[in-house]
Amino acid sequence: MRFRFFLFLFLFSITIFAQELVSTKSPDSISHWTKKNKLGFDISEITFVNWSAGGNSAVSGLLKGDFSRVYAKDNQKWVNDLSIRYGLNKQDGHEMRKTDDAIQINSTFGYRKDTITNWYHSAKFNFNTQFTNGYSYPNTQKAISRLFAPAYIFLGVGAENASKKKHRIFYISPFTFKTTLVLDQRLANQGAFGVTKAQYDSNGNSIVDGKKSKTELGFLFTSYYKKEIVKNINLVNKVVLYSDYINNFGNIDIDYDFLLDLVVNQYVRASIGARIIYDDDIKAKKEIDGLLQGLADGHAAWSHAVAPMIMGNPDRPALATTLIALPRGQFTNLVGRSPELRARLDAAMRARAADLASS
Repeated sequence: MRFRFFLFLFLFSITIFAQELVSTKSPDSISHWTKKNKLGFDISEITFVNWSAGGNSAVSGLLKGDFSRVYAKDNQKWVNDLSIRYGLNKQDGHEMRKTDDAIQINSTFGYRKDTITNWYHSAKFNFNTQFTNGYSYPNTQKAISRLFAPAYIFLGVGAENASKKKHRIFYISPFTFKTTLVLDQRLANQGAFGVTKAQYDSNGNSIVDGKKSKTELGFLFTSYYKKEIVKNINLVNKVVLYSDYINNFGNIDIDYDFLLDLVVNQYVRASIGARIIYDDDIKAKKEIDGLLQGLADGHAAWSHAVAPMIMGNPDRPALATTLIALPRGQFTNLVGRSPELRARLDAAMRARAADLASS
């Protein structure tokens, strides 16, 4: 028991003291620019030697950086932020695995009518992507994400309320374009991250390649709030909410970031954080893939129930009969490869779920 307690303390102390923070702030009264740079590195290691309770030795590292350039003069303000994170983990018996990977660029230009109000007429640009390939471990043969696959771009205009005193910023935009980039043709052909997937003929040959981008117009709300709970313990909340006007308005994409920052001294700090990302387009794809798996597992029962809804031709029942007669593999492949049939399946199942909920 003593050895186990020693391991825990060793892990905690390494995690805390391995995070080295470099911060500079150099306001320039002539150029009206304020600069901030933060660079941190966390490392943790745990080793089991002849440990009867079991466990795997592991080492983890996380590199993170936050950089900002702010221009402020009279009633104008231009805020530019760059945030990067990259983490790796290595356990005995497993390959090196990625634990965190993010590149975020934010730029907001605002203008206010006077120096008293906290409200700005604002234009906002946001870009998100990653450094390296992502995998569904332990499968590392095919990447499920890459650099610029996906990448998300937000560009819009709205109003921002910024209060330095309360450490609070929120932004409302009724007019924001969201562009999803999937600059990998294999992933685009699969319809990854909500883009339109490729179309195939009955022999599985590609007729039309999947689209590498998807553009939406919707409503954007962002919020930033920082509060010192007790001395040297800060709570930071970031929220991004987006809803597309054209496709399923009211279904909200969510990006929520929570951070509890514990400051030890000027150079050392610890942090506890969580991030929740919900994309309605990706959710729909997963739901349909699950339904298609159900079709494959219980082909006879599912095909009779679902085929008429998918075809959408009640006046021509022969079409549904033809679909039912297809072998199991051809049935699911046909539905899975056709965006139109997938959309019909999605709409039919949502309508059925609504009927069950109201009954």
